[in-house]
Amino acid sequence: MGLALLPTAPVGSYPQPDWLIDRSKLLGHGPPRLRARDIWRVDDDHLEAAQDDATIVAVRDMERAGLDIVTDGEIRRESYSNRFATALNGVDIDTPGEVINRMGGMTYVPRVVGDIRRARPVQVRDVEFLRALTDRPIKMTVPGPFTMSVQVVDEHYGDAEALAMAYADAVNEEVRDLFAAGADIVQLDEPWMQARPEEAKRFAVKAINRALEGASGTTAVHMCFGYANMVKDKPSGYSFLPELDATVADQISIEAAQPKLDLSILAALETKTIMVGVLDMEAVEA
Repeated sequence: MGLALLPTAPVGSYPQPDWLIDRSKLLGHGPPRLRARDIWRVDDDHLEAAQDDATIVAVRDMERAGLDIVTDGEIRRESYSNRFATALNGVDIDTPGEVINRMGGMTYVPRVVGDIRRARPVQVRDVEFLRALTDRPIKMTVPGPFTMSVQVVDEHYGDAEALAMAYADAVNEEVRDLFAAGADIVQLDEPWMQARPEEAKRFAVKAINRALEGASGTTAVHMCFGYANMVKDKPSGYSFLPELDATVADQISIEAAQPKLDLSILAALETKTIMVGVLDMEAVEA
């Protein structure tokens, strides 16, 4: 891709403009696992066009900032995971279940009531739109199979690994289509490996590898400790990180600034390119 020695890129989400979303409603939801239509200030007939406009603004901002790799800012999403996760067959989002979230509270989530299947490409138009906007390398993000598997109530598979592998198959179809549509990098967002390390050690790497099987471009896995505005007290080390060296991903992307991560742990990822998060979002908000 002809990148700089130390290329810069956004990890994923970008601030959505206030004319597009009601920020107080978004924060009131917490990270939505279902749909949160009420956060959008634009009616359904004009929402996609408005999201297109906001995406253009975000991309131009990234370009002006000098980023080497750009994303679409995840402008169209209500959370990092729900746009993709709620588009799959086999989930019921109308009569949700409840799970304990990373902060110890209860969150409404989809119920898995049938086989997880991807009925259609979810983000292909997004990557095509982004590809037409810029000549810089572009990255698209997709929620990872392990994380999606713990953000639901499973009433169908009855086995945590089988559920994660079903999600991996759906993600794999999407990853292949995103590369075919013009993505240079596809990143899997897997923050819940940190929150559920023992479960992750059993099958997260296996699920990630299935999700990335046959990928035709650069692949990445992202892990973090949670949203800065919700998780203030972050540990200085990851409970699940060296294990990611066994994945087929080319890059490992990690949150590092806010938790003041001891970067010596990265020596365990000797076969990977490392993307280190350098923005402390809590300090930015302050």
